[in-house]
Amino acid sequence: MHPAMQAATQPYTQAPQPYQQPPGGPGPAQLSPSLAAMSLQSSTPEALRVVNLLQERNLLPPSPVPAPTPCLPQDLQKINCHPEVFRCTLTNIPQTQSLLNKAKMPLGLLLHPFKDLSQLPVVTSSTIVRCRSCRTYINPFVSFLDQRRWKCNLCYRVNDVPEEFMYNPVSRSYGEPHKRPEVQNATIEFIAPSEYMLRPPQPAVYLFILDVSHNAVETGYLNVFCQSLLDNINALPGDSRTKVGFITFDSTIHFYNLQEGLSQPQMLIVSDIEDIFLPTPDSLLVNLNECKELVQDLLKSLPTLFEKTMETQSALGSALQAAFKLLSPTGGRMSVFQTQLPNLGVGALQSREDPNQRASAKDIQHLSPATDFYKKLALDCSGQQVAVDLFLLSAQYCDLASLGCISRYSAGSVYYFPSYHHQHSPAQVERFQKELKRYLTRKIGFEAVMRIRCTKGLSIHTFHGNFFVRSTDLLSLPNVNPDAGFAVQMSIEENLDDMQVVSFQAALLYTSSKGERRIRVHTLCLPVVNSLSDIFAGADVQAITGLLACMAVDRSVTASLSDARDAMTNAAIDSLTSYRQAVLTIQQPGLLAPVCLRLFPLFILALLKQKAFRTGTSTRLDDRVFAMCQLKYQPLAYSMLMIHPALYRIDDLTDEGALNISERTIPQPRLLQLSVEKLSREGAFLMDAGMVMYLWIGRNCNPNFLSQVLGVPNYAAVPENLYMLPELDTAESQRTRAFIGWLREQRPFFPSLHVIRDESQLKASFMQNMIEDRTESALSYYEFLLHLQQQISK
Repeated sequence: MHPAMQAATQPYTQAPQPYQQPPGGPGPAQLSPSLAAMSLQSSTPEALRVVNLLQERNLLPPSPVPAPTPCLPQDLQKINCHPEVFRCTLTNIPQTQSLLNKAKMPLGLLLHPFKDLSQLPVVTSSTIVRCRSCRTYINPFVSFLDQRRWKCNLCYRVNDVPEEFMYNPVSRSYGEPHKRPEVQNATIEFIAPSEYMLRPPQPAVYLFILDVSHNAVETGYLNVFCQSLLDNINALPGDSRTKVGFITFDSTIHFYNLQEGLSQPQMLIVSDIEDIFLPTPDSLLVNLNECKELVQDLLKSLPTLFEKTMETQSALGSALQAAFKLLSPTGGRMSVFQTQLPNLGVGALQSREDPNQRASAKDIQHLSPATDFYKKLALDCSGQQVAVDLFLLSAQYCDLASLGCISRYSAGSVYYFPSYHHQHSPAQVERFQKELKRYLTRKIGFEAVMRIRCTKGLSIHTFHGNFFVRSTDLLSLPNVNPDAGFAVQMSIEENLDDMQVVSFQAALLYTSSKGERRIRVHTLCLPVVNSLSDIFAGADVQAITGLLACMAVDRSVTASLSDARDAMTNAAIDSLTSYRQAVLTIQQPGLLAPVCLRLFPLFILALLKQKAFRTGTSTRLDDRVFAMCQLKYQPLAYSMLMIHPALYRIDDLTDEGALNISERTIPQPRLLQLSVEKLSREGAFLMDAGMVMYLWIGRNCNPNFLSQVLGVPNYAAVPENLYMLPELDTAESQRTRAFIGWLREQRPFFPSLHVIRDESQLKASFMQNMIEDRTESALSYYEFLLHLQQQISK
């Protein structure tokens, strides 16, 4: 019998065969009925254990929910892509679209492609091995028919193995192509040869565009920006070709000539904002190494230059046009700092917010842009490999729905510091400093494109994130940064009948800040199933929630907020109805869910109460729009905290069960449900909501905690605006700071900390995150479950 046939008839009774098969042996793409033998029908797996949500109230696990592990043979799962980089809403892929329709769950991928990784194999090779037909990069899930031929796992074409690929640079051996790093790692980076370049790789180019109106000067942001750039100027990613430039603006546009040889920077003012031109095109963007002293002089003098200004107007549109002209020849990054509504020249906006309508309105107006100026300019930027990042530092309405388009379509990002002021909001100042440092020094990729491919039969139809879709499946990313997330929705166009597994591959081609063209490739492999119970067993409740949030943001803008809210509630009703009707064999009373979906109604309720989608609670329009931007752009790990914050009791931290990370002991308190019931006056509770943390101190809080951690004698002495914990030399202080520090380190942005008492203004924000409790305008968790049950049993 042919070895492939023989292997195909043996069910996996022993451990799956290792991947080093003999020439002609079975590869993953021919995984035969052996996978079917692993079907989940024999005994009910934990994921499908039935839970009555109305009876089991304490469903929240004590620690964060891990991503489900795909049900694959062990040797394949061991090398599969890490879920933080690439995960699917369903880890068991339905065989047909009609089966997917029956399950009533969305099929899509969530992706964090340029994430900072501690280990990343990098391959330098003059031939990058790809399928001749569909251009898939060779990966761990292809199969070798023999030493000389491999079969693509996306289109099944048989390809030749190039001679060069026969040699393995890692083991320095010949004749074992299946041991090459490309076939052993689901995430890998190639240094690309010249055919992957349309032009010589561009240098790193950074252009800073600064609002210097009276309003901007009042906030005091300019001092922090200039100091931060001075402190980090040698850490900007780049090489000897790196260029920088500066534009400031109010009712006019100011350029800075930084040409080598000048004794000091020269300011050039263009007051005709209707017809913007570059006064000295060659000396406005300069080589950072050659002109560093002039740049430093400018940064030292800028804050004082405008301190007496009475200019109140803002010609942001013209400043952006000028910046576009300056960057067009090379491409690069624009960093825009804006503190008010632009009110002069092109792109001028009027206030569209009616504060009286904030709470009462059923539907929220003005979630879409007031003008297409910013989107059009972003598309021009994208065409010239320019991305625009927007820092909004403002206490008043800025129309982020319009301004945000400049970043969204150019693959930039938006930073928002509401009510920023150097004296009145020290916590915001600290956050701005920390985030600016990360922003200036983190890795960056220029002139990038990303393509996501999937096994034939599957197709991608909607993308979420900040980019421009250049052709059906090519995302244009003039800049790519390590903190950006993406999501895609998929459908099943042709039945996947004869397939045991399918694969997804994301390939990101970019220019590094050192001028190298590189390709980062991630490949994910998942099993195909043909029963509804298996589809439910593989549901990834967090990924489903994250994808639904992206879909709901789109729905809010294209249809209405109430439509989006209904759609989210229906997602929970429909999937639990389908589970009840098609999967449950024994009908019983209650609201029944499989273990894997037990948190689904809670997460949907959390979305309905999230700033992006809530109604009946006074919410500033810019705050709401920013929350929507975040849900579309943040990688899943961070957006989940913004949807369902984590609550811990921290006045009794111990070392029991603590983690030890580089000689620090990190306590691990258990997660608590988001309900006032879980608070006690005797305790102190930390709420981690992603972008912000609240430390709520109970009125009768343990005096030991007050003195040893906060350094105050009693509750009354807790200061009003405390935003950092004192560094006290006590075990309690060290434990508390270690825990909060560890939480902060796990994300690329800096959440500010607010210590709050019962009288604090911020107590309302803290209480709004108590998702399980009812408010005047929103159901409690238990009432929401009753509403779902009523709909399901109709």
